[in-house]
Amino acid sequence: MAIATREHGGLMALVLVGLVAGCASPTVAPGFNDPFESTNRAWFEHNMALSGALTGGDEPAPAVAPVTDATTVVAPAPHRSSRFRRIVGNFGGNLGQPSVILNDLLQVRPDRAVENTLRFVINTTVGLGGLFDPAGHMGIHGRSTDFGETLHRWGAGEGAYMVLPVFGPSTERDTAGLVVDAFINPLRFVLPQPESSLTSIARIGGRLADAAEYSDILDANVINTADPYAQARLLYLQTRRYHLGIEAEDEIIDPYADF
Repeated sequence: MAIATREHGGLMALVLVGLVAGCASPTVAPGFNDPFESTNRAWFEHNMALSGALTGGDEPAPAVAPVTDATTVVAPAPHRSSRFRRIVGNFGGNLGQPSVILNDLLQVRPDRAVENTLRFVINTTVGLGGLFDPAGHMGIHGRSTDFGETLHRWGAGEGAYMVLPVFGPSTERDTAGLVVDAFINPLRFVLPQPESSLTSIARIGGRLADAAEYSDILDANVINTADPYAQARLLYLQTRRYHLGIEAEDEIIDPYADF
């Protein structure tokens, strides 16, 4: 039954990829595409309220740090709840490393796959399952990726801007990638039940911890602006596009180039 469920989930993921790839566009329109703005604004307000409730309204002292060529953000100083979220994020992120490595291979980036594999081995053993980050202290930081970036590498368009409940800012392409990553995680096919389900829950916890960390950055950068929603949208899209390096034309892989 578990195998059948996994196969069904994999089929759903492939269908989702097909729908996104069917709208593929190798270029990104300037500015933003936000046809769901009214709904997005509602979820943005809910997420900001949830973030405030979880942090107790604390406003740590900020420090300015440049993130991209076009964006300067304020990085909030860490506090105890943030350190706890970092540990949870480390653990969940380490469980997601096999999925990162798989995406590295799908993106034809073997050098990144090797580095992320080394990072996974060190943090799983010396780092007590990923609770700590000894690989980072050794200079092996790796580079996080996801199926949203894989879709970008294979030519899928960004799609509309979206704000997801709890998870925060995203796009149609990255939302599809988030769902696919949950189904193609290699650990789902290696570990038996209930360990497989527990790792999935831990990965979700890590994602939520990362989302909370990102929410802290948003709080520090958008809360006092004239339009916090528009500023958060701009910050996310600029940062995500910079991370993807979408300005470089050779970042797009044409699977039919040899035909």
